[in-house]
Amino acid sequence: MRFALYWDHRSPAGLQRPVQRRIEGILGIEGDLVETNGLLLTGFDPLRREYSASSLLTCLEAVRRREGLHGPILLVVPDEIVAPGGEAVFGLARPQRGTAVVSTVRLQNGWYGREPSDDALVDRIAKEGAHEIGHLVGLEHCPEPECVMFAPRSLDELDRKRKMLCRACEARLGAG
Repeated sequence: MRFALYWDHRSPAGLQRPVQRRIEGILGIEGDLVETNGLLLTGFDPLRREYSASSLLTCLEAVRRREGLHGPILLVVPDEIVAPGGEAVFGLARPQRGTAVVSTVRLQNGWYGREPSDDALVDRIAKEGAHEIGHLVGLEHCPEPECVMFAPRSLDELDRKRKMLCRACEARLGAG
């Protein structure tokens, strides 16, 4: 199995390959980088300047059908995304459809008034991307705060996570 990493052309440039490689290292699953030129994204609310994560996942489902893809698909976008109910999230997965989305906006130091850091951004996108792909391959949230499958409620909790699965989640992934 391979995952497809769709990188919106408006997302931070030059980080695609490092993110792909780190996700591969975390999950032990190879990926393919796909540029999103021509990918029609729907669900943008111009007043709130955010996307409905559910609408983006529906767009990915259409891509899955059109392209005949079978593995997990992750879309990385530079815009705020909100889950059903309107809560801003780092990412969201739809395991039954094999699609996931991650937003880079709240993963950037600038959002919090900190000095920009591409290294920190790559780590965060990779951890959140691996987390969402983990859901697509059958993993649930983990109570271990350092596991990539832990559900962080803040950037600090995301930063405390290691770029790896805990032993229990790794065993579940291997058994799946």
